[in-house]
Amino acid sequence: MTYQLALQQLTDSALPTGAFAHSLGFETYIERGLVRDEASFGVWLAAFISQQLTYSDALAIRFLYEGVTVAELDSLLTAQLLPRQLREASTKMGGRLLEIGAEIFPSAELAEYRELLGSGRAAGHQPVAFAVVARSLRVPLPEALAAYLFAAVTSLTQNAVRAIPLGQNAGQRLLRNAADDVASAVERVSHLTADDFGAVSPGLEISQMRHERQRARMFMS
Repeated sequence: MTYQLALQQLTDSALPTGAFAHSLGFETYIERGLVRDEASFGVWLAAFISQQLTYSDALAIRFLYEGVTVAELDSLLTAQLLPRQLREASTKMGGRLLEIGAEIFPSAELAEYRELLGSGRAAGHQPVAFAVVARSLRVPLPEALAAYLFAAVTSLTQNAVRAIPLGQNAGQRLLRNAADDVASAVERVSHLTADDFGAVSPGLEISQMRHERQRARMFMS
């Protein structure tokens, strides 16, 4: 029980990181009419979990747990997050997480990352910030990965409920279905290598790039 309540707080949708302001690309699919209901958003969400969240965020978390330095992972994420809006979303939410973490879950590792950020030697990406805090709390890697991925899925689903729009019960059905995809992603990421890092579907990245020039939008990304 030493870390479980802290992990719940760290991944709670009420944590003010600004996740409510980001669609991470699905709003482009809404504008194009490809995501329009519970079923079509479920398809998009499953693809996002198996691609972006697995090969980028989750793999970064695993690498930090395995000893890759914060500075190296931060630099790699900056390089592989090709859409500008996605890079900015990651650093905005990561910066807030670092700020919150420094107040409620302080550690030497977190202070070091904040120092890199303050001196301009790091951008402050969300998955790295989460991994630093989770590891300092001694959260086991599988639990940290599952918690991070499901928190991301919850935020995206809440945003889809508002944007499509969907009913609240539909959101809960989507979360239940997504839980199986999250479990599969946690298993898959344990077998990936450094060569897999950033291997995201071009379709997702193109949609994230198009969002920047979308005529009307609700979200920042």
